[in-house]
Amino acid sequence: MNGVAQFSLDADGIGGTKLELSGPLLVSTINSIEQELRSISDELSTVDLSNVDEIDTVGAWIACRLAMQHSAEIVGASTDAQRLLDAVESAGNNADIVPPRQPVWKRVPAGLGEQVFNARDGIIEVVGFLGQILVGFGSLIRHPARFPMRAVVHQMELVGVAALPIIGLMSFLIGIVIAQQGAVQLAQFGAETLTVNLVGRITLRELGVLMTAIMVAGRSGSAFAAQIGTMKLTEEVDAMRTIGISPIEVLVIPRIIASTFMMVLLGFYASVVGIIGGAVIGQVSLGIPFFTFLERIQDVVPLHDVWVGLVKAPLFGLIVALAGCYHGMKVKGNSEEVGQRTTMAVVSAIFAVIVLDAFFAVFFTEIGWG
Repeated sequence: MNGVAQFSLDADGIGGTKLELSGPLLVSTINSIEQELRSISDELSTVDLSNVDEIDTVGAWIACRLAMQHSAEIVGASTDAQRLLDAVESAGNNADIVPPRQPVWKRVPAGLGEQVFNARDGIIEVVGFLGQILVGFGSLIRHPARFPMRAVVHQMELVGVAALPIIGLMSFLIGIVIAQQGAVQLAQFGAETLTVNLVGRITLRELGVLMTAIMVAGRSGSAFAAQIGTMKLTEEVDAMRTIGISPIEVLVIPRIIASTFMMVLLGFYASVVGIIGGAVIGQVSLGIPFFTFLERIQDVVPLHDVWVGLVKAPLFGLIVALAGCYHGMKVKGNSEEVGQRTTMAVVSAIFAVIVLDAFFAVFFTEIGWG
């Protein structure tokens, strides 16, 4: 029947089965018999194309697949059909779609080695990015008129002023938790009054600036990566370079300055609000008057604890800004990369901040500021 692909199965006289295809074997007609051809269970000896009117690449591929599956021979093909069959057969690949899975004792070291080797390129890129920032700062020092003051002030507002409510609420609740849980434990030794020492020292020295850095990483570090990454995708960064504007000077340096400076203020603000939260719990649960709690802080918290927090804060802010800007500048390809780089910016910033905080804890203890 003209216009419809058909097939029939006949004995070939030597104990095998011959598959005879007829009609046009085209992408528009083969679908009607393709599922039936897949379900053939007889062992084929030949695939006969003598009665095929027309054939295209799809029809040739199906014929070759049948012949390969059944170890059959293709016969009766016209000159044009044979040319297509040869082309399809030469382009075929018998390799496994999924390579065999190596055992775990080989797979894990191989994966680890590949990650370590790839880390080399990452280190080179980070060092290059830091070099660009230093060159950008040097250029602004030589040409102060190009300093992006408006951009710096705008980023200070976004990083610092806009973050005051959420950081204040977080710090207040953390102060409450520290005071309440600390008082419960110290009460077992009759030392509830030492709750003031606990809240004051741990807030000013560690948790105030650390939790602020984590919040800034999640809030501003992610925003840096997403904003710059989107500008990379829309080719705004390339447009800046084209008209002679340095993206490092305009996009990266203002965010670094704003994050580094505002982190000092936010860290101190968070510590003060955390102490206020502890003072509220002292008033409500411990019977320590609110202002007595605050006055006691001045007596029990050494001044170097304040300096420890103030020293760590700008470095934490610098790390958060560098991570966000670096991953934003590395975005390329598609919008999915923006999400991936934003996540990497937050994770890498928080990880680096915690590692640096652990280093500072050991360092300040060794120099007598423990």
